[in-house]
Amino acid sequence: MRGRGINYDTGARLANGWTRKAFDSSTVRREMQVIAGDLHCTAVRISGSDPGRLTTAAEHAAEAGLEVWFAPFPCDLTTEQMLPLFADCAARAEDLRRHGADVVLVAGGELSVFARGFLPGDDLFARTALLLTPRPDLRSLLGTVPARINAFLTEVVGTVRAQFGGKVTYASLPFEHVDWSSFDYVAVDAYRAAHNVDTFRQEIRDLHRHGRPVAVTEFGCCTYRGAADRGARGWLIVDRDHEPWRLDGDHQRDEAGQAAYLRDLLHVFEQEKVDSAFWFTFAGYRYPHHPDPRHDLDLASYGVVRLSPDMSWEPKASFHALAAEYRNGSRH
Repeated sequence: MRGRGINYDTGARLANGWTRKAFDSSTVRREMQVIAGDLHCTAVRISGSDPGRLTTAAEHAAEAGLEVWFAPFPCDLTTEQMLPLFADCAARAEDLRRHGADVVLVAGGELSVFARGFLPGDDLFARTALLLTPRPDLRSLLGTVPARINAFLTEVVGTVRAQFGGKVTYASLPFEHVDWSSFDYVAVDAYRAAHNVDTFRQEIRDLHRHGRPVAVTEFGCCTYRGAADRGARGWLIVDRDHEPWRLDGDHQRDEAGQAAYLRDLLHVFEQEKVDSAFWFTFAGYRYPHHPDPRHDLDLASYGVVRLSPDMSWEPKASFHALAAEYRNGSRH
């Protein structure tokens, strides 16, 4: 696999706050060095809502020798609000590219859920609840998404290619059925869970039918027993109605299970000739470890490091598993 990657959050603005409050350039530089040197990554997908933070992190990533997947991640914006953001980020990505960095522009991700206007709901959490609530019209509702997503992505591609001369993609959800003809990579956030464990490999294999290199822009699971069965929904064990946040029940730490999931999926991607894959994520900055299991938000984190409340961290089993897989991959 050419691109051995990981996601890196610079901070996304959600309805209930930022996914990362503190953003310090020197910390980001050190973490990019860890990603390149200790984890043996060759690429990093840098996401977030603030173009300045994205640019700072991308500069440090390029300095560390990483291929930069520059990924503006708008949350709860309308299509009219997103286009200027994408144009700004495309110009910033082009400046990095002109100064010698290897840059891929990821023009948004999972917009049907994260942006306004494609599904009912005023914010991400309302739209997520819609997808999790059994309702007879859900299938038909999702069926309206592809035409509108593709119409908007046509505008997005025209906007960013006017500013950016490198490769462009979009981090998609399977039900969005993106038309990949104007993109350089087919890119999907691919989580294996109980509902698709038997079909997952074929789903990845089928992505090659579009005739473009395939990138898995996200894959991962959380750090508690049973998280692998929940895939992309693993984070939903956090009770956000309680202050401070806590878990919604008794969950058992399972770092070995997270590491096994990581190895399994990397082997699938290697065998199915995926070009690049990005574990989600380096750190869950809103989910620090706590000695009380009910308040140990790290269990709901997809991160390969376990954060303390002061934002210092220690590697988890998944950190060592990713490092070993990517180190071995560099020998192929």
